Amino acid sequence: MRYKNRKEAGKVLAEILADYVNRDDVFIFALPRGGVPIAAEIADALHLPLDVLLVRKLGVPGQEELAMGAISVGELCVLNEGIIAQLRLGEADIEKVLHREKAELDRRNQLYRDNRPMPDLSDKTVIIVDDGLATGATMRAAISALKKAYAGKIVVAVPVGATDTCAEIEHQVDEFICPSRPDPFRGVGAWYDDFTQVTDAEVIALLHQFGGRLDGPAQGDGIKVSRTEGRPS
Repeated sequence: MRYKNRKEAGKVLAEILADYVNRDDVFIFALPRGGVPIAAEIADALHLPLDVLLVRKLGVPGQEELAMGAISVGELCVLNEGIIAQLRLGEADIEKVLHREKAELDRRNQLYRDNRPMPDLSDKTVIIVDDGLATGATMRAAISALKKAYAGKIVVAVPVGATDTCAEIEHQVDEFICPSRPDPFRGVGAWYDDFTQVTDAEVIALLHQFGGRLDGPAQGDGIKVSRTEGRPS
């Protein structure tokens, strides 16, 4: 399946998620920036509030598209030990990337959410939306953050994903939706006719339109690091 653009992909997912329409115990969280236009279509169709779950990929130095982990709001860091060991990355390499991505995470939290923490998700259903799954590093960090926030049910909804990554993520959540799982995958952008980069201005406008910027309790007092085994692809 190919999509004309993110808007069309969002409409496809909204149809699949129709059972969640008008639910007052459901939150939609997008992974910015690419997941926001897709999540906005779902929020519009299902009459649900939209917010962002801020997660940053930790790219390997010199190979930034290759994820060695991810960091999320809520001071959670997930590291992929398989990649770190294979590439013989030292603590200094990891700390440098972590510092840079933490700064960008803080910038986005201020810009998109007025530096507010996550809302109270206890016993709520949370639908996480992105524009696709490649390695799944950012999605795994997002799932870990939601589990830490005691979300009652976690649903992942993406338009397209790599077959093996989908199989991994599917076992980590309560419900997994991905209508297109091509093999070979060739990257998320290969399955969109228009994969134009989403801007900060677009993200902010959509959050205002669909009720983001939700209040929540204070965050933790330090970065919690979780280490996982994983493949380097």
